[in-house]
Amino acid sequence: MSLILTSAAFEHHGLIPVRHTCDGDDVSPPLSWAGMPAGAQSLVLIVDDPDAPDPEAPKMTWVHWMLYNLPPHSLGLTEGVAARELPAGTLQGVNDWGRTGYGGPCPPVGRHRYFHKLFALDTRLPELSHPGKAALEKVMQGHILAHAELVGLYQRRR
Repeated sequence: MSLILTSAAFEHHGLIPVRHTCDGDDVSPPLSWAGMPAGAQSLVLIVDDPDAPDPEAPKMTWVHWMLYNLPPHSLGLTEGVAARELPAGTLQGVNDWGRTGYGGPCPPVGRHRYFHKLFALDTRLPELSHPGKAALEKVMQGHILAHAELVGLYQRRR
């Protein structure tokens, strides 16, 4: 069985409900995973948007949420999970708003894709003091046992 990432809020390539965006309550969607590979010591979750700022002319990948050192025995995250509710040992990276925690979809124009990426690692990562995405990905290199993706779509109503 391979690593699988799902959400009760939306299907793969489905629309992300307004509740999980800046137009709604801006709370993280519920996420579940299964198929943990043998030898997994920790998990990393990265949620990003490669279509920023405009899907017709993307210029960057906008990071919405980063968690690392999630325990491999965990089965997911509840909707709107607060920092104090994260599984023991879980650490946070900094998103592109310059803060930790979830920041929901808020595209300035067009329909964007939001990649929820889960990585199973063969190690626990060192305390990185709220890393950015590049720093986190660098220390993950050579330690990825498996990964899964869940893509959600969102376009703001005008």
